[in-house]
Amino acid sequence: MGGPLNVTQALHLWVLFSIPFIALSGFSHSVEKRNILSTEERAEKRDGVLIEKMNDLQVEELSAIESASTQCVRVGDNERLALQMDGDVLIGGFFPLHYLASELQHSYQSKPQVPPCSGFDHRAFRWMMTMAFTVEEINNKSSLLPGVKLGYRLLDSCDNVHSSLRALFSLLTFSESAAGDEQMLGMRNTIDLTSEKEQTLLTTQDDETPRCLSGSPIPAVIGLASSSPTRAVAQVLGPFDIPLVSYFATCTCLNDKQVYPSFLRTVPSDLFQVGGLVQLVTFLGWQWVGTIGTTDDYSQYGIQEFSNHFRRNGGCVAFHLTIPKSPTAAETQDMADMLQISTANVVVVFAVEGQLWDLFLELSRRNVTGIQWVASEAWVTAGLLTFPNFHDLLEGTLGFSFPGVNIPGLKEFLLNVRPSPEPGMEYINMFWEEQFGCQLRFDLNVTNENEADTLDHRFNLDSQNVSVVTNERINADPKPVCTGSEDLSLTTSSYTDVSRVRISYNVYKAVFAIAHALHNLLNCGSAGINEGMCDKNREFTAGQLLYHLKRGNFTNQFQERVYFDANGEPVPLYDIINWQKDNKGEIRFVKVGGYDGSAPLGQQLKINGSAIVWTGGQSQVPVSQCSAPCRPGSRQARRPGKPQCCFDCLPCADGEISNQTGSTECIKCPDSYWSDKDKVKCVAGVEEFLSFSETMGIVLVLLTLLGVVLTAIITAIFHRFRTTPIVKANNSEISFLLLLSLKLCFLCSLVFIGQPSVWTCMLRQAAFGISFVICLSCLLVKTVVVLLAFRANVPSSGGLKLFGPTQQRTMIFCTTTPQICLCVGWLLGAPPFPVRNPTYQASYGKIVLECKEPWPLGFYLLLSYIGLLAFVCLLLAFLGRKLPDTFNEAKLITFSMLIFWAVWICFIPAYVSSPGKFSVAVEIFAILASSFGLLLCIFVPKCYIILLHPERNIRKGMTGKYR
Repeated sequence: MGGPLNVTQALHLWVLFSIPFIALSGFSHSVEKRNILSTEERAEKRDGVLIEKMNDLQVEELSAIESASTQCVRVGDNERLALQMDGDVLIGGFFPLHYLASELQHSYQSKPQVPPCSGFDHRAFRWMMTMAFTVEEINNKSSLLPGVKLGYRLLDSCDNVHSSLRALFSLLTFSESAAGDEQMLGMRNTIDLTSEKEQTLLTTQDDETPRCLSGSPIPAVIGLASSSPTRAVAQVLGPFDIPLVSYFATCTCLNDKQVYPSFLRTVPSDLFQVGGLVQLVTFLGWQWVGTIGTTDDYSQYGIQEFSNHFRRNGGCVAFHLTIPKSPTAAETQDMADMLQISTANVVVVFAVEGQLWDLFLELSRRNVTGIQWVASEAWVTAGLLTFPNFHDLLEGTLGFSFPGVNIPGLKEFLLNVRPSPEPGMEYINMFWEEQFGCQLRFDLNVTNENEADTLDHRFNLDSQNVSVVTNERINADPKPVCTGSEDLSLTTSSYTDVSRVRISYNVYKAVFAIAHALHNLLNCGSAGINEGMCDKNREFTAGQLLYHLKRGNFTNQFQERVYFDANGEPVPLYDIINWQKDNKGEIRFVKVGGYDGSAPLGQQLKINGSAIVWTGGQSQVPVSQCSAPCRPGSRQARRPGKPQCCFDCLPCADGEISNQTGSTECIKCPDSYWSDKDKVKCVAGVEEFLSFSETMGIVLVLLTLLGVVLTAIITAIFHRFRTTPIVKANNSEISFLLLLSLKLCFLCSLVFIGQPSVWTCMLRQAAFGISFVICLSCLLVKTVVVLLAFRANVPSSGGLKLFGPTQQRTMIFCTTTPQICLCVGWLLGAPPFPVRNPTYQASYGKIVLECKEPWPLGFYLLLSYIGLLAFVCLLLAFLGRKLPDTFNEAKLITFSMLIFWAVWICFIPAYVSSPGKFSVAVEIFAILASSFGLLLCIFVPKCYIILLHPERNIRKGMTGKYR
């Protein structure tokens, strides 16, 4: 732009930027109003118009500010091609007749050119003609808007933000001369935006034209198809309360009524479609999918919502591809490579068919198959992608579409379209040439210059820009001349396929919604002067029309209730469409289910799985997974750094199960139950204890009985020979008490065998501890007596007299009492009780019934006291082992104590390491072994003398004097 602007240039710039808003808002041309234009449009006007017009602006431009309140002023020529019909009320419409708009590089040295559009869309042209048909149908109805004729002005948005905004300003500011005097004469444009919101007035009127309905401007607009252009247009129209009713913009971003207060739509938002797609994908068992989108708002918001919902339902997105606006060959190949190498066999696509063309062509060229496509409503019924070269790739495509109907009379209307050289027929002429692949030549004798102008008027969408490409196209690619009488009924395209129209039906509903709002606004059919007719003399504002449009509620001829909720949304109804080949090998869109977003959860999705043809014509549901579901008996272990759908399968631990495929966690079996070998169910645990019926129990019982019998026999022998010296030695009373305690030691082992109960658990350790303490106390007394007897042979020794029978009994009582007190306190304070111990289920699969000791210290104190007595006894016996008596009992006690200590020292590690019932068996064995050791070592030698050598059973034999 060179150096800084001077004051005159700045003023000129202010005028240029203010006048378009004066055209929209009448009196107001403040800086705040200018932010309605997009940044891109301001840049184009600044860079282009300023350079071209700066030196030509005169004082008349400045005077436009003063006259702006009474006259609409236009800067430059903003007219666009339009299909139009006059009427008392005009409705605007935007349709993406072309789906590719090139991006021009601005030089900032000349006026920006209008970007050329390419890629004629027959389906979008059908939408445009459906609006024309609907307006004509309403005008022919006597019950709707009687006496009022609707008109329309329909423009091409090129599916582009910049083109849509240009078309918008052309729509709202078109002049009588541009529209044609024969069509627009006498029309007046008035927009009164309510007196409560700083109303503005836009007028382009003849002074002689009265202020009445016949001069109303565009009070409502129908459009657009894509979400990004719709957002731009809705943001411009919102402050003026001009209704914008979309038939195909589904982005959830348009729900914001603070930003888009005048936006409504006859198509549900993506919020409902996303919920339905997630339910569909999840219902079919697909948890590993890829996504493809574009750079526009529709795709970005749709993919984002789908991904979030899908992840919350346990799914994973394997990859996401974004198709650029104008992808290069390298970018297209990279995307195709990703689709080929990915393990995801299901791909969800939010895009329009024109944006997918290059990618699908590349995949078809590579003969890629096996991908299950899930389509959004934007392309699920797009005939552009049903060409034979796409059949192998796209057959079996599944997706959501809007409910389709067969509109009576629409097919005939579409087939009666004919080209014409009249102004306003340019779009029809374009369609005709695209449909039949020919060129229209209405006058074969025109000069090349006029021919170029005519073709430019048809193809470049800006009647003021003569494209150089036009003549090159004529010379480089000559086509046959159209006669204009070609028969559309003999062609097959998305334009003529109206068996089940969907987007066209949304257009149809949008026009009827506006007509019903006008009907209520104009008091049509009410009693009064104009009874049965509409009040044509009533002036209204766009805001008033918007109010009635939001409150509209009617039932159309298809018995569908048409209304808008608080967000301007219709009832969320969808058809589930499947791409199937018919007998002729052509793709047909077959309804295989439905989705009702207003139904209760769980009743929204209805699908006929048997009617679906999957990718490649298969009859089985495709599988798409990162990892195969884990079989029952195992669980999923997520791989580090990978999505949750990528995992390894690990077997359940012992005591845990998983009885479902794909379990993420194993379930722990309840108490007393255990997992089976396959880890798929919990079975009742096998109770284990040392029973009397098993071999080990029988052996231990026999050993116990043997010990009791031997003790009884020895007791009988001692009783029979109780008067003999060998029995009387060391106090026969203590010998009988020792035999009794040994018998109790043998018998206490029986309490350890059998199923534990409360009483047996309490008696086990107490009987064991007290019996052994009595036994050891007797041995201790015997040892002391032996030592004192030896000292009795020493002169002046009176120790034996001081340790008589009474003192011996007292000593036994004193050494036994602490153990008895300990056991009583233990049983009263924290008694052992029976429990089911599952600790060993992992190793043996059994539940051990055992006695649990809540106070383990009591058991250790009991053993410690027994050990203390045994140590003292061993020490004293060891000191008296070399006494000179022939029958030295101290030697026998020493040997028996050595056996006792050996047994119990081995017992401790064996007891700790033995599992379950074996620990009980170890304790029983230790009791029996130590009892047998004491019995045999102390009493068997005496019985040997009593029974086999009675000659030695005399006093001399006991003192060593017998030879």
